[in-house]
Amino acid sequence: MTRRLVQLYAGLLLYGLSMALQVQALLGLGPWDVFHEGVAKHTGLSFGTVVIVTSVLVLLLWIPLRQKPGLGTISNVIVVGLAADLGLALIPEGEGLLVQVLMLAAGVGLNAVAGAAYLGANFGPGARDGLMTGFVRVTGASVGKVRTTIELSVMAAGFALGGTVGLGTIVYALSIGPLLQLMIPTFRAPAPVPT
Repeated sequence: MTRRLVQLYAGLLLYGLSMALQVQALLGLGPWDVFHEGVAKHTGLSFGTVVIVTSVLVLLLWIPLRQKPGLGTISNVIVVGLAADLGLALIPEGEGLLVQVLMLAAGVGLNAVAGAAYLGANFGPGARDGLMTGFVRVTGASVGKVRTTIELSVMAAGFALGGTVGLGTIVYALSIGPLLQLMIPTFRAPAPVPT
């Protein structure tokens, strides 16, 4: 249990910091972060606060889908947004294309490590992943269709609000799934021993 808790919170902290690294690379963000950035530009709220508020609103969509949050779900709502704001305060904007590309690559790679760590701890999915799995269960549509529809929708809304779409968006979209698939077995916590 201790290992799983440490893995959960280390993963969530790293996830928020990796988001900040991608923001500061200035090359484009993953679909949900395009949305977070766009909302932040129009509300005056910090990026991390928008991440938290969006997570809470997405969790409300779980109710009609009959999804059940776990400790990891609730922790994700709070820790990722706080860690993102911490990272944005500590990590300067990338200067020069080489630095920006390195920041983007590190951000995406660390995001995959972080996602594999908190998912592998098996305390429940994040709000956005649970929304996807809930829609898959209710509609019977494929994971690919549901995830693509959700992510294209939030990215379009975020882009309309001024969120950054660019090379980073493409890199994230094409690499995050394969990277997670590669890393999750490394971080999968052993099943609890029945008593």
